[in-house]
Amino acid sequence: QLQLVESGGGLGQPGGSLRLSCVGSGATLEDYPISWFRKAPGKEREWVSCISSADGSTYYAESVKGRFTISTDNTKNTASLQMDNLKPEDTAVYYCNGQDLKTENEYWGQGTQVTVSS
Repeated sequence: QLQLVESGGGLGQPGGSLRLSCVGSGATLEDYPISWFRKAPGKEREWVSCISSADGSTYYAESVKGRFTISTDNTKNTASLQMDNLKPEDTAVYYCNGQDLKTENEYWGQGTQVTVSS
């Protein structure tokens, strides 16, 4: 069973950068489409980005397109979310998600807090 652990959150400044990591264990990360979601206080959970397990295609929400980059490193069984040109509205808890396309089971990390403030 896939287990996911996020890290890399913290305090970032507007216009700055942070890099989130999602380390997988129990299964091979590249077998799963990996997504990042975020949840801000008082708001619904929002899908941010995903990377296809089939061909590595990447997809982004309009709110982060051109600023965030999703990637995977199969040698480290890790997915990453590079966040550049941060904005205060990026403040949220960020979650890594992996989906088993055969069973439709979803696996979530515990989340990592990102706060963007000057």
